[in-house]
Amino acid sequence: MKIIVDAMGGDNAPLEIVKGALAGQKHWGVDIVLTGDENAIREALTRCGQPEVPAGMEIISTSQTVEMCDDPATVFRRKKDTSMGVGLTMLREGQGDALVSAGSTGALLTGATLITKRIHGIRRAAMAPVIPTTTGQAVLIDCGANAECTPEYLVQFAYLGNFYAQQVLGLAKPRVGLLNIGAEDSKGTDLQKQTLARLRQAAEEGHLHFIGNIEAKEAIKGGCDVIVTDGFSGNILLKTMEGVGSFAGSALKGMFKKNLLTKLAALAVMPGLNDFKAKLDPNKVGGTAFIGIARPVIKAHGASNAEAIENAIGQATAFARSGLIEKIEENVNLMKIEH
Repeated sequence: MKIIVDAMGGDNAPLEIVKGALAGQKHWGVDIVLTGDENAIREALTRCGQPEVPAGMEIISTSQTVEMCDDPATVFRRKKDTSMGVGLTMLREGQGDALVSAGSTGALLTGATLITKRIHGIRRAAMAPVIPTTTGQAVLIDCGANAECTPEYLVQFAYLGNFYAQQVLGLAKPRVGLLNIGAEDSKGTDLQKQTLARLRQAAEEGHLHFIGNIEAKEAIKGGCDVIVTDGFSGNILLKTMEGVGSFAGSALKGMFKKNLLTKLAALAVMPGLNDFKAKLDPNKVGGTAFIGIARPVIKAHGASNAEAIENAIGQATAFARSGLIEKIEENVNLMKIEH
């Protein structure tokens, strides 16, 4: 297994990316290809105690970097030799099994679509993070790649999320729910109502275990395994969860610091609080999969540290080994959009 890592993507590149790649190589037993400025990468390796490139790791030197200020729609035409673009090209040509980047989300999605290409028959790739719930976890699809959607796109997302939950999370019969403002069939805009009808038909035909509309609070309680929504609503749900987690942590910290008694209580519950914090820590998760692209691509968050990159490499490895893309290709006829 060979994982391509964009060494120049992210706020902490290249040092934290290289440090995470070294840890990921050791932890997951994979080969690593680092794309980017060779001198900068070698300097980072030296700072990590590796004056020479270790066995099972190679550097592909590039002269340019995708900056956050670059226009995602034009950056790969203007810059032909970026660490991200070269990595995506290598992925397309089979010179790696998956790619990890903490660079610009828009550029990575555009590059994955234009360079690596979508699976034939899939109209829009979607971002599908695995989020924590009261009872475990759920796939949220889409969380920001597609702010405006049609019912046909949401139906495809439902299938993509379903297959991801099956192949990567190991769920035999994932419960698929449509995010809405109420559980009743009459709730929502035309987008939700039309999507609901199509997903019910898919359920009647035995293709999906669709449970109907689901409210955000019920989804977070573990009411379904796949949360289907447009990227606008999905991003709000995801960012709200992150914000509430941060708020709850700060509020609890303030409560426990009030007096000696509360400080003693804090010692007793600290292991549980740390476990709760870890569930919402993006560094523990690693990244978000782009589902619908013809090769495995993982987007690590922009502020990724070494731990995040290590975990993203593990996530990329699991994705590449899961058979998910083959599963989607085998069943793409169920999701074809007719005009």
